Amino acid sequence: MKTEKISKMALYICIGIILVCFALFMTIGYDNPVGDYNEPMLTDVIMWLMYIMAVVTTGLTLWSIFHGIQSSKGNASGSGSGVPGGKIMLFTIILMIASLVLGAVLGLDETEFTASDGTVTSAGWVTVVDAFCTSMGIMLVAAIAAVAVCMTGILSKSASK
Repeated sequence: MKTEKISKMALYICIGIILVCFALFMTIGYDNPVGDYNEPMLTDVIMWLMYIMAVVTTGLTLWSIFHGIQSSKGNASGSGSGVPGGKIMLFTIILMIASLVLGAVLGLDETEFTASDGTVTSAGWVTVVDAFCTSMGIMLVAAIAAVAVCMTGILSKSASK
């Protein structure tokens, strides 16, 4: 099988599993005598789905990073297409680490969070969430900027001169 066909099949399988889990979650167990939509029976299924997806995506990310580093060792100019893949990957990793550190530093003065039901979240976890939210915003802005630069062709025009 070709890589693209395997990728499409994996995507469709993932979407199917997610749709089935959420359909079951939304349709089974809402007949609680206590009230509407307060404790669905399949909450654990959704939670396990999210845990599994987090572990799988973390593993695929680490594999992709190590595979990218290994494949760029022997080829300094990229894949022969003129795209500096090694430089892009290095910049992305540095930006991700810097944005996580910046988010953690900006969130150091966070205090514990008390939800309306009385649940208390420690200040450390609030700082971690703050770091990830800041990092996500920075990486989103960087991705938008990269797409805008690619679509306008600014770098290809300056490289051809």
